[in-house]
Amino acid sequence: MTDNNSQIEGTINAISGLVEKVPIYDDAIQPLAKETGKALATVGKTVNAALMPIRGLVWGLEQIEVFVQNKVARKLQDVPPENIQTPDLAVAGPALESLRYTGHKEDLAELYANLLATSMDKNTANTAHPGFVEIIRNLNSDEAKVLSYLAKATVAPIVDIRRETKNKKGGVIACPYVTTIAIDAACEHPQLIGPYLKNLERLGLLDIRRDAHLTSDGAYDRILNDASVKQVENELNALENHKAMFTKYYTQISELGKLFFSACGNSRDKT
Repeated sequence: MTDNNSQIEGTINAISGLVEKVPIYDDAIQPLAKETGKALATVGKTVNAALMPIRGLVWGLEQIEVFVQNKVARKLQDVPPENIQTPDLAVAGPALESLRYTGHKEDLAELYANLLATSMDKNTANTAHPGFVEIIRNLNSDEAKVLSYLAKATVAPIVDIRRETKNKKGGVIACPYVTTIAIDAACEHPQLIGPYLKNLERLGLLDIRRDAHLTSDGAYDRILNDASVKQVENELNALENHKAMFTKYYTQISELGKLFFSACGNSRDKT
């Protein structure tokens, strides 16, 4: 018997010895144990029921093949056959593997399809960076929508609503990342726009410019005139010795974001 096996056997024996020494109080503990067992059984059934749909969402090889033959092929229909090449395995391998778990998410599957098509076209393959697969893995559907919107909008205004003391000795941000981006991008969870923007910035896809603001007429009017923003402003102004202040800034797609969007975001579909 090896040393490892001896250690394992010794551990098992030690645990068994401890179990033998634990007193059993039938009257007090057994009813509680039975109730706990019932509760755990109920939770277990609930967990199994919640996980059951996931089994059908994980794509197999056949579903991935259909995806490539239909969706990716459609994106390459206008590319001359002589310009279609075998994609870089560093791009295609991770992308196809990721589709197993995200293929049912239309916005993310679209990014993978565009990336695969880009990597298979000789004229665009050089823009299909292997790191783009990892970026897509770190996005959710709403963030993909935000990126697509910002790629087309060029810039978007953002405001922080601050609670400032009237003597100008200090203040705090009461509402950060107040913007119309989530609404304009048709996000499913617009209240999470702050974390979305931070994640896109973390991935290098956006530049959030807190050192500047937009100067075009009316650039921030939609934000400042919004009913919910007005309500917060009035509530802060009603506080004793405090007032509402607005910090204006903006976000725009970064250079990396532009390259990513050209490879993954621009749909190549013609129909």
